[in-house]
Amino acid sequence: MLYFSYGSNMSTRRLRHRIPAARFVMVAQLPGHQLRFHKRSKDLSAKADIHATGAPGDLVFGVVFELVDSDKQTLNGYEGLGQGYDEKWVELTTMSGERITAITYYATHIDDTLKPYHWYRHHVLTGALEYGLPESYIQTLRNIPCIDDPDPQRHAREMGIYTKP
Repeated sequence: MLYFSYGSNMSTRRLRHRIPAARFVMVAQLPGHQLRFHKRSKDLSAKADIHATGAPGDLVFGVVFELVDSDKQTLNGYEGLGQGYDEKWVELTTMSGERITAITYYATHIDDTLKPYHWYRHHVLTGALEYGLPESYIQTLRNIPCIDDPDPQRHAREMGIYTKP
């Protein structure tokens, strides 16, 4: 099954920490949506969301991975399916103009007052850089306001995936 990641799971290290067998397929874009950081997380920070606008000029870039069915169940647990995220099939456009469908998650618990933690934005930026998303999109991600995680152990744990071989 194809999975469209637009947030922290774009980072190969982050996704493979969760789903070791995930396989990169391609970069794609989701038209008619905007990337927003307003999904209320149980850690009291904001996570990424694909907000449907219907506007043809709105695009969310992301990475398509292939997962096996049993891995999808594991990912559902990490993403909190039914507890802040739900899933839907989306039609994507590849960088070569081909149309494909993939499953992805969208936020159901939204709070526009929250900001992401620095480590979360780091995951998103790492994936965007790793897969060569457009520079203007990367700059937009760099400009997302962030806050420090009040739990330094969680921050260290999240950033620790980049120091392990």
